[in-house]
Amino acid sequence: MARRSCDEKKLSLERVRRFLAYDPKTGVFTWKVNVSNVKAGSKAGSKSALGYLLIRVDSCQVYCHRLAWFYVYGEWPEKQVDHINGVRDDNSIANLRLANQSQNSCNGALRSTNTSGYRGVSWSKEKKKWVSRIVKERKQHVLGYFASKEEAYYAYLKAARELHGEYAQS
Repeated sequence: MARRSCDEKKLSLERVRRFLAYDPKTGVFTWKVNVSNVKAGSKAGSKSALGYLLIRVDSCQVYCHRLAWFYVYGEWPEKQVDHINGVRDDNSIANLRLANQSQNSCNGALRSTNTSGYRGVSWSKEKKKWVSRIVKERKQHVLGYFASKEEAYYAYLKAARELHGEYAQS
């Protein structure tokens, strides 16, 4: 995630609500006032290179998911804000939850280097089998070697539910 361009905690809830309206069902922010060349009532925010929505308020660029949390709960999140469904621009409040780095990582997309098509599963050239691995709090756990990638994935899913609970993603 890109670094915020300011200390978001300097933005007051009163100031944010003066400029922006937020719909918790859709997750959409709209401008309440004319800002630069943008008219009141216009959708606020622009998409970052990573797919997150950003809004600039008082020269402070803030991620919309963090701003939504602040808008609804009245305080800046101390942890990361995770998109439950994995859709980075879905900022509906029901889709947001607090998470630490490890929990948030559980909910990410498959890596571009993944060749098995399954999270936590890769081919072991050494053993000539599919290996299942999972990471928790930066520690990697090898779950075993399997004849099929599907078997390896089932082992991953079982471990993910045990280790990550509600943050486990299939």
